[in-house]
Amino acid sequence: MNALEIDPANRAAPPSLRRNANVLAIAQGLFTASIAVDLTLTGLTGYQLAPDKSLATLPFALITVAAAVVTLFASLLMQRVGRRWGFVIGALTCGVGGLVSVWAVVHQHFWMFCLGTAGVGVFQAFAQYYRLAAADAVQEAQKARVISIVMTGGVIAAILGPALAAWSRDLMPTVFAGSYLMVALLGFLSALLLGIGYRDIEPVGVLKGEAELPQRPVRTVLRQPISLAALANNAVGGVVMMFTMTAAPLAAVAAHHSIDDGANIIQWHLVGMYAPSFFAGRLIKRFGMPAVLFAGMVLSALCGIVAVASTTLVSFYVALLCLGIGWNFMYVGGTTLLASSHRPSERARVQGTAELIRYILTALATLGAGPILERFGWINLNLVTFPLLALAAAMTLYWVRADKRAKELPANVVSSSP
Repeated sequence: MNALEIDPANRAAPPSLRRNANVLAIAQGLFTASIAVDLTLTGLTGYQLAPDKSLATLPFALITVAAAVVTLFASLLMQRVGRRWGFVIGALTCGVGGLVSVWAVVHQHFWMFCLGTAGVGVFQAFAQYYRLAAADAVQEAQKARVISIVMTGGVIAAILGPALAAWSRDLMPTVFAGSYLMVALLGFLSALLLGIGYRDIEPVGVLKGEAELPQRPVRTVLRQPISLAALANNAVGGVVMMFTMTAAPLAAVAAHHSIDDGANIIQWHLVGMYAPSFFAGRLIKRFGMPAVLFAGMVLSALCGIVAVASTTLVSFYVALLCLGIGWNFMYVGGTTLLASSHRPSERARVQGTAELIRYILTALATLGAGPILERFGWINLNLVTFPLLALAAAMTLYWVRADKRAKELPANVVSSSP
């Protein structure tokens, strides 16, 4: 790839790169902890508050729906005001959303609870750019590694988040209210960290060579094989993960496991989502991007196989752990491909559109999980994931073949630069 040179006046010093990566990793941890509370309790809280039990997963789904609505706006806003202040705005919205959720739980108001969880969704829309902010600041060969560094911030939070949800749920007189107070505190803490510690190091001005490369239509960029593979892995991985994870606690309770069992299942799922970040970048470097992407699809499919085979508690643990690891491989790999698919001048529109597509699809998955579980059951819900993973495999194979053909052409015939 013919990387564009950043003007030396705008180039950040290596210590700034390291500091930002560390700050983003901590911010990722705080974000993951806040989301972990919602993942653990929102389905159950929604069931408790919903006037119609078929609406039980709506508050949870609205996290993704709100993220889908806001994600393109978030990208364009950060292009204008910088990622630092965009990240701060997103975190503050989480704090406000958490406080609204506390009020709603205390007053047993379902629709206000939906509004509060939507605020957390706005936070998610901004926080999903943490990994891209890190990737955009480094050269091609370093992208997978810095994405992994940022994602490692979620590991401790994945363990502590559900435990924090369980510990804080009786912190206030109304059950679960204390947990959403924790969501608010985590959001405000994230805003403080990002406001003080993060700096916009990606160039705001002009990149050398960028003037000679006109912006292409978003459709043109997203129709590239590398973009299709990025979208397939990010979107399908997210759809399969959210579809299964949203229903899992309710399915576990329906299979006569306890509410605490449901929380523990999600806890280990979150460990699977983030623990591989310690080595995913190295795996990509050693075995290649296609191998890691296909491994993620196989693990995600294994989740469905185990879930269909049994509803024992051990099966729930194994299935959700495999799902988390599979998602991580597809997500880190898909993000790396996305960060390599466009020119710097196209970043805001391409990244925002790609995230919008992913969130729309995952929002539909989370909205559909509850009704499908209620009507068709846990087994049939898992069967839906197999054709989706087959589609992701086909799109990835299409990119692998196109990339191989491009590399076989003489250098003066084709350029690998997007």
